[in-house]
Amino acid sequence: MIIIKNNREIELMKEAGKLVGETLNLVEKSIRPGISTLALDKICEEFIIRSGAIPSFKNYNGFPGSICASVNEVVVHGIPSREIILSEGDIITIDCGALLNGFHGDAARTFKVGQVSEEAEKLIRVTEESFFKGVEQARVDQRLGDISSAIQEHIESNGLSVVRDFTGHGIGRDLHEGPSIPNYGVAHRGPKLRAGMALAIEPMANLGSYHVKVLEDNWTAVTRDGKWSAQYENTVIITEDGPYITTLV
Repeated sequence: MIIIKNNREIELMKEAGKLVGETLNLVEKSIRPGISTLALDKICEEFIIRSGAIPSFKNYNGFPGSICASVNEVVVHGIPSREIILSEGDIITIDCGALLNGFHGDAARTFKVGQVSEEAEKLIRVTEESFFKGVEQARVDQRLGDISSAIQEHIESNGLSVVRDFTGHGIGRDLHEGPSIPNYGVAHRGPKLRAGMALAIEPMANLGSYHVKVLEDNWTAVTRDGKWSAQYENTVIITEDGPYITTLV
């Protein structure tokens, strides 16, 4: 079911989204060689709690972290750990959510750790660009497939692959609501977009094949071929005046 938010609910979602964006901006300053992903988790968790909110991911279906910290070939759901230490040239995706005044915000960024290869630079850049190609279609009376198709076209036209096993989603009082938002699909298909929809749009692109596997911890998803992956996500509200991105600050 797709839940339409009223004006008051949208304002609350904007506040939650702003906090998530601020959290990602804050943690980016600490990303450097030698830091553990658990330390990054603590930075985010403490900031969210100090801001009067609750980390959305903490204990969600048993997930142990306040963020997902996914390094290099990890696609999504990397568990923060003191044993995972960032090195020069790595990339890391931080996926972060916060529950504030009854509503969730959700966003992700892939960050560079020091100087990275041209290949990694391109992966990060194209993945981010694909989000904005998709969000151009996030307008009243467009179809959900228009978002998906635009994302897929941009990623694949740049020689990368689109992850199939994980998708974006609706968001609001629950972290995951309808609809599911694949990052691939056919334009002019799917539900019609209406004002008041709240969507977490999150392209995931791989340098190699789109095939992934989940490790024995039942969370960490990695590329099957070991090639690197990137993600870029924001919470987007559909309005009569166009898409409003709550998590860009």
